[in-house]
Amino acid sequence: MGFELRLRVKLSPRFSIKKAHMMQRQLSKQVIRENQLPKTIKYVAGVDLAYAKGMSVGVATVLKFDSLSLVESQVACLKTRFPYIPTLLSFREIPPAYSAIKKLQTEPDVFLVDGQGFAHPYRLGFATHLGLAIDKPTIGVAKSLLCGKVEPVGEHGWLPLTDRGEIIGAEVVTKPGTKPIYVSVGHRVSLKRAIDVVMQCTRSYRIPEPIRRAHMIAGEEKRNRLT
Repeated sequence: MGFELRLRVKLSPRFSIKKAHMMQRQLSKQVIRENQLPKTIKYVAGVDLAYAKGMSVGVATVLKFDSLSLVESQVACLKTRFPYIPTLLSFREIPPAYSAIKKLQTEPDVFLVDGQGFAHPYRLGFATHLGLAIDKPTIGVAKSLLCGKVEPVGEHGWLPLTDRGEIIGAEVVTKPGTKPIYVSVGHRVSLKRAIDVVMQCTRSYRIPEPIRRAHMIAGEEKRNRLT
């Protein structure tokens, strides 16, 4: 697929959370929040992870955008080498996610990522960091709010999420009677297009199908490793 991994971080004895946050701020300036998706999307991917016995399980699924039928799924299991640090999850999650993505035989037009995108205290959640690493359009789809506040002024079925006066994402109700999800730009997509793609990928469940499929596969792999 020709992806080039560009993590731009190497852990060393001098690594610090403060330096990592500074790096996130710097990388966030490279995030493109304008739509670069093709007019007609053919394939959409879902990315999710699970953890078991010191291993990180990365899963990438590819679905047809029009029918949401599963075309392909790939799994990568790597030793977990980065600790759990809130706001720095992308450094922990990109290696297994990237390893699964590079196995794909079908090239997706856009990746839906289970995690934050631009709606992150340092504007570099998992979806944005991954988008920069693979240089592909990505969308952050989170189940909970990490930062910002929801403004009750939505006019199109979603509410803007703001932080210090800046719109960083959206609260979206995908299914009536369910909790909202939080959609934000990952890379190379506009917020409006990101919301549209997420809604078109949602069927009977609250979570978009590409991520839901990846989550199911990751959970099964985790159970297999724990038994």
